[in-house]
Amino acid sequence: MMNKIKSSMYPISFALGFIVLWELAVRLFHVPVYLLPAPSAVIEVMDGSLSSHMLVTLTEALAGFVLANILGMITAVIFVHSKSIEKGAFPLAIALKTTPLVALAPLLVVWMGTGYSSKVVASMLICFFPILVNSVKGLKAIEHEAWELFSTYKGTKAEIFWKLRLPTSLPYVFSALKISSSLAIVGAIVGEFVGANKGLGYVVLVSSYHMDTPIMFSAIIASALCGLLLFWGISWLEKKVVFWQRADDL
Repeated sequence: MMNKIKSSMYPISFALGFIVLWELAVRLFHVPVYLLPAPSAVIEVMDGSLSSHMLVTLTEALAGFVLANILGMITAVIFVHSKSIEKGAFPLAIALKTTPLVALAPLLVVWMGTGYSSKVVASMLICFFPILVNSVKGLKAIEHEAWELFSTYKGTKAEIFWKLRLPTSLPYVFSALKISSSLAIVGAIVGEFVGANKGLGYVVLVSSYHMDTPIMFSAIIASALCGLLLFWGISWLEKKVVFWQRADDL
């Protein structure tokens, strides 16, 4: 218990120290607010409206995150059981990954409108590739001796998947989930940049037009907090699900 408390104190102490140095530097060098607001100025503009915008972005990101991981895992299972489909479709997945989301976001707005769905799909697209690649690698990472044992006992494909492939792939899958958790927020915000009337991306865009830097920073900090919440949630779930790993590995 004491070790956990000590571990949590490191990031808290570092964050508080950074905030104090930031405040002192802005006041000491008289940095204009429109260039770099002090933390105290950012805190002053944080209110209930920011919380509502944060909730919108977090909801969009969560929906895209869940859809991407479901679709990515299903696609990975298909790839593992069909070499021809993997060879044919994997280049398409790579092409999708290398296409900038900012180029796709306007198309999503044209196709789906400025509502909720275009932001969810934008978040889903950016999260899809990490889960696909890591799931494929994890599902193929079974040990040869374990495979031979299942084959000796006439294990079916379903038994091999549920009792061998899936447990072996979980560390790889959770690594991808951690990566995707932060990317999901990015995807939702990029979608909001293109067309939205609510969400953190909308707040950043409007505040940049008005050169309201404190509000812009408050939205940026809120988006970072959303990413941290998702990452910590996945890390906690990993410790519960992948319980056979050492604590140092998680």
